[in-house]
Amino acid sequence: MSKRITLLVPIACLSLAISIRSQAATPDLGLFTGHGDVGTVLHPGSVRYDPSAQTYTITGSGENMWLSSDAFQFVWKEVSGDVSLAADIAFQGSGGNPHRKAVLMFRQSLDADSVYADVALHGVGLTSLQYRDEKGAATHEIQSNLTAPKRLRIEKRGAYVYLWLAADGENLQPSGAAIRVSFQEPFYVGIGICSHDKNVSETAVFSQVSLGTPAPGEAPLTEGASGPPSGLYSTLETVDIASTDRRVVYVAQGRFEAPNWTRDGRSLVFNRNGRIERIPVEGGTPDVIDTGFATRCNNDHGISADGTLLAISDQSQQAQQGSASLIYVLPLAGGVPRQVTEQGPSYWHGWSPDGKTICFCGQRNGQFDVYTISTAGGTQTQLTKSAGHNDGPEYSPDGRFIYFNSDRTGSMQIWRMAPDGSHQGQLTSDEFNNWFPHISPDGKWMAFLSYGAGVTGHPADKDVTLRLMSLADRKITVLAKLFGGQGTMNVPSWSPDSKRVAFVSYQIVPGFPVGGR
Repeated sequence: MSKRITLLVPIACLSLAISIRSQAATPDLGLFTGHGDVGTVLHPGSVRYDPSAQTYTITGSGENMWLSSDAFQFVWKEVSGDVSLAADIAFQGSGGNPHRKAVLMFRQSLDADSVYADVALHGVGLTSLQYRDEKGAATHEIQSNLTAPKRLRIEKRGAYVYLWLAADGENLQPSGAAIRVSFQEPFYVGIGICSHDKNVSETAVFSQVSLGTPAPGEAPLTEGASGPPSGLYSTLETVDIASTDRRVVYVAQGRFEAPNWTRDGRSLVFNRNGRIERIPVEGGTPDVIDTGFATRCNNDHGISADGTLLAISDQSQQAQQGSASLIYVLPLAGGVPRQVTEQGPSYWHGWSPDGKTICFCGQRNGQFDVYTISTAGGTQTQLTKSAGHNDGPEYSPDGRFIYFNSDRTGSMQIWRMAPDGSHQGQLTSDEFNNWFPHISPDGKWMAFLSYGAGVTGHPADKDVTLRLMSLADRKITVLAKLFGGQGTMNVPSWSPDSKRVAFVSYQIVPGFPVGGR
């Protein structure tokens, strides 16, 4: 007769055994605490951390990280406050989808449609700051002008996320890409990969991974190398009005301002340190345009409709006008400026379509108003005479209207009038202070700059929004949210095909004293 033996195991010991098995099944993730697939994938992802080499080898599938939802393998840690994450990234194997992505990411949640911001290194070397600024919203991007960087860094400081990049053998530098995204604490920081092809998996190796908190008042860390000096950086960008995706054209330390798009669509013109410079739309090294004696040009300049002439506002004639800005015209190729306005301050803002008249903002007897004058010079004509500040005039492409901004009804709003100053009417009326209306060459759109309700004037170094109005139904949408203001978009900056707008955004590397223009 057999005996039945019952083995009693204390509950505490059983719980301990289960806990031990769970811990043993959890891989060492180094700086991170968890991993898994976000969204729907056909092939589960994985991560392998090598403590001796301090590398993370991540394999992941996923159809995409774009539109309103994502699918990828994510290795993460929950954090709060300001944080920075840097790594060298290398894909394993050749071929694959050219848009496969290896990322450094901040993410609000592990939901597929979460708010996020990442730097995405694509298989073809394209590098972008991608973001979804609302749950379930579409993804957008700012494309860097550096292809296939060796090292990448993403940094959250306050409400902004910044991208730093380094070419092979160089130190990390500001890429110029920055976006305003709101994260609620805590949020996730981590690394990941998406194959961009749901039927396959891709692998990338992340090495020299650095995760930390940048100290307040110091320049962002450069992993032991001496980085760029603290200061303000300017970024020349373009934004596509259909997708609102942005592209960095040029970034440099110091302040430059106010891009104009040349009529052939090939170049952008901007001002820096009192001079006018020109750069190819694809990027490169800017060239200085010869403006003769005019070496104190400000950010009010623009190109005639036929593309041959450049109007500038310059303050070089100190003896005659006490440093007041005057308007001059010269060949776009460079040459000796010819004075147009006798009185100052005068700030150019627009050409008439036939090139015979200039509209400008003039300060006379302490009052800013809109004026016109023949490009040959002569007598100025005052168009606005109401109380308040009237500024930023620009002709419509068909010459039927002059658009401008005025605070005559309380806050700064966009107005328009007939070229003789009659029929003045208000176009915007909202909680923003709206400046500098610019009409697209096809006459369908108006781009303008919006400050918050509490901002007086158009100062530099503020949170601002570029907005777009359809002139057919006056519906307003957002093109970009950025750190900027004075110098961002003072003058006409549309591409000739009416598809893109150029502007300047700014970043302040901590430690730099802000001030001046």
